[in-house]
This record gives sequence, structure tokens and C-alpha cells, in this order.
Amino acid sequence: MKSNKIAVVLFLMLMVLAGCGGSGGGSGSPGLSVEGPPVAGNNVLTISVNGSLCSDNPTYPNEPCVSVTICAPGTTNCQTINDILLDTASYGLRIFNQAIMVPLTQVTSGSGLLAECVNYGDGSSTWGPVQMASVILGNEPAVQIPIQVVNQNFGSPSTLCTSKNSTPDTSPFEAKRNGILGVGLFVQDTGQYFSCSGSASGSPCTSATAANANVSNPVAALPVDNNGVIVQLPSVPAGGAGSASGSLIIGIGTQTNNTVPSGVTAYGADQRAEILTTFNGIQYAGFIDTGSNGFFFPNPSATQFPACTENLGWYCPPTVMNLSATNTGASGSPSGIVSFLIGNADSLFSTSNQVFGEVGGSAVNSFDWGLPFFFGRSVYIGINGTSSSLGTGPYWAY
Repeated sequence: MKSNKIAVVLFLMLMVLAGCGGSGGGSGSPGLSVEGPPVAGNNVLTISVNGSLCSDNPTYPNEPCVSVTICAPGTTNCQTINDILLDTASYGLRIFNQAIMVPLTQVTSGSGLLAECVNYGDGSSTWGPVQMASVILGNEPAVQIPIQVVNQNFGSPSTLCTSKNSTPDTSPFEAKRNGILGVGLFVQDTGQYFSCSGSASGSPCTSATAANANVSNPVAALPVDNNGVIVQLPSVPAGGAGSASGSLIIGIGTQTNNTVPSGVTAYGADQRAEILTTFNGIQYAGFIDTGSNGFFFPNPSATQFPACTENLGWYCPPTVMNLSATNTGASGSPSGIVSFLIGNADSLFSTSNQVFGEVGGSAVNSFDWGLPFFFGRSVYIGINGTSSSLGTGPYWAY
């Protein structure tokens, strides 16, 4: 029997504990790579969904990968790292220590070494030291920021950090990736920080503040294109595709390649990066997240959204369901209807495709507009406290 596909809700938790009709299957376009129009500019990164920038992992659909360059601070000793998950619902760069080949500078906390624990909505977590790196996105200027080096053998991990990711290829949640690039709505994260007496495994770690060394969103540190990003991904045919590619454009209205066309609506978010989503007459906290690999929302009825028997956590209706929900800004306006599809994940995942626009699964008390939401549209992520023609962040716009 084939391995179950993994349903992942990679939403950064900000609390102490944790972010067309037809058949349900359909052959789609096996092996086809769908590509968005090329975007030129120093402020552009290629997004590869289950494509050339990702490690091959047949159990992980809808994985958007980018490459990031890191350098030893103040030097030209650099390396470019692929297999970095693009995540619009977290903040900062996190890289597995096994993937890092350049020397970084450890951040201290009092007399100890600063470390961090971050819990995610999929039940996984990252633990490891906070270190300074020069980070380069595309051909933008290098920015020196704190990043998290994921290493469960650093010090004594907090008991708050459960299901710790250890290496890029051992946990299904990690999808064999080398790290996570969080380019969400805020300048820095609010994870749980600790001061460790040493780097050796077992060295005591106690709660601490980051003291202005929070892991930081590299986009916000840029000198010019620092007010947000635009995610552009092509439409995916019914039944799926083998891979897809698009663009992460840095900045909103700061260059000729990131101007905002008419018709784009901004939905202001709250301090949890959430808007309001009304589905089946019930209002939920909503967020828009490339790091989640499907639509995830509460199931009002097992009859309406039957669960899959092979791929647990996913929905498997007998035919494709045409659905809609209403998004509203956190302040109560504006509002807009979003149409989406949910197909039979067991049938879809039995094909050789890895990229799907009509897959969804269960969530509790929230509505997660995951990667399928991004297919066929441009999504604008406005960083808190910065301005563009769409208004002042934080906002989601499309």
C-alpha cells in the first residue's frame, strides 16, 4: 500500500503552546509542469511547487520551495540553499543545521546562548539556536538578521517544544526540506526564547527574552522593497499536475514589476495575522498560508465532507464540490466571496501528480486558505506598519 499523503497546516502558533465539476478523481495532467509568466527583476525569487527546487517526496503534495543565500556575517563566504519552504503565515528564516556550511555568529542572552522553540499547527516544532546571518533573497542587498538554526541537539530543548524536527529527511512534516522562509505579515516572530548555558546536548536552558534579537522577516529588513511580497502562481488543471512554478516578488508598488493593478482588494488583518472567514453560516478566524498544503476548515457534517480512508486528515467527497466562503477584513470590512473546490483526495493522490488545486482537510475553529488558494491569482502580503497603495499593513490582498 502506498504511503499516506501528509496533510500539513504550517501556521506559526503565537501562543505559548502550539498556525469545475467532474469526478472526485480525474487523471489531471501527469508529469505536466504548469508555469506562470516569467517576472524579471532583482527582487524576484522563483517558486517551485514540487519541482526543481524541492527534494522529491511523493508523500508531500503542494510544497512551494524557494532558494535562499546565506553568508557568514560581514563576509563573502556564502552558500545558496534550495528546498526552503515558502511560508506566508510565519516570520523569519529557519534552516536545519545539517544544511549550513558557512560559519554563523551565535546570539547571546545574558551569560548564555539564545535558543528558540516554535510550534506549528501541524503538531511539529522547531528548536535550535538563534544565530546571525547575512541573508540574500534573489538579487536584493544582503541583510544581516537573526535566523533560527534548527538543531534538536543544541542544549536541552524545552518541554514546550514537542515533536521536534530533527533532520531534513526524517519527519514527514518536514517534507525533506532544508528550512522555512517566513515572509508573513509581521517584522519578527514571537516564539518562545531560552538562554542555554552551552551548546552541548543536555546543557540547561531557561526561559528568556530575545532582547531585540527575535528571528526576523528578511523582507522587512531590506532598504527599499520592505513593505511586503506578492505570490504569483499559475492555475492548476482539474486533477492536478506534476509540478508548478511561479514567482515571489518582493515589495508592493516599489518597482515596475510589483505595481498593483486595479481591482485588488485588501483585507486588513489583526495582530494574529487573521481575517474573518464565514463558511456554512459560521464565522471563523481565517488566514492565507502557502505553508499549508490544502484548504483546511471545520467539517460541519461527516456526510457533507466524508473523511478519506487512506489519507487521514483529508476530505474525500464522491464528486468534486463547488463551495464558497466570504472573507472579511478583521475590522468588519471589506467583504468578498471566494469560490473553491474540494475533490476526493484519495483519488487525486493515487495519480502520479503532486500539485492539486482542489484538496482540503479538517481543521478546528479556523479556516486556513492554504496553497490551493494561491493558484491562478496574485496574493499580496502587506507587512505590519508599512504602506503601499493598498493601505497600511498588516493586510492580505488579492
